[in-house]
Amino acid sequence: MFFKKEKFPTDGLSHIVVGLGNMGREYEGTRHNAGFMALDALAAEISVRVDRIKFKSLCATAEIGGQKVLLMKPSTYMNRSGLAVTEAMGFYKIPPENVIVLMDDISLEPGRLRIRRKGSDGGHNGLKNILYLSGSDQFPRIKLGVGQKPERWDLADWVLSRFSSAEEKLVQEAADKAAEAVKLILSGQIDRAMNLYNS
Repeated sequence: MFFKKEKFPTDGLSHIVVGLGNMGREYEGTRHNAGFMALDALAAEISVRVDRIKFKSLCATAEIGGQKVLLMKPSTYMNRSGLAVTEAMGFYKIPPENVIVLMDDISLEPGRLRIRRKGSDGGHNGLKNILYLSGSDQFPRIKLGVGQKPERWDLADWVLSRFSSAEEKLVQEAADKAAEAVKLILSGQIDRAMNLYNS
């Protein structure tokens, strides 16, 4: 697969939508990559290829909900997601409240979504790094349930484990809903998104 390296527009962008995950074939289909799944669902729906290299990420630009948006999949690995996100924020002068984070959540069952306007990292290392490097917790986020860690599992092993086929179907459905929620949030309807999709 070939990725493009080309110039990005330097003005007019108002929002960033970032899916969190880990690059590489060995991480495809793992719980920690639910954020990537959601971003891919959004990109597929609007017929955009997230394949340009910029900001330590694979990126694309698109118009969604009347906003000019940067779509990002950081290539920094999960625990250093903030390096990519804050670089793009600085370049485009995007405030935290205009950065929507798509991420996995082990406190929710597969198929469930939870949308929040802002808040703590909830123990999620990718979000923790974004909050730490940006100095803000004002990031809207859409959390996709990936299932609670079984008692005998190590957390790192659990989030890097793959979904069962039944779980994967539920998470893909949630990713599609997350894509719809992003469009609502970008059009200024975060309350509607929360009412429709929080479960």
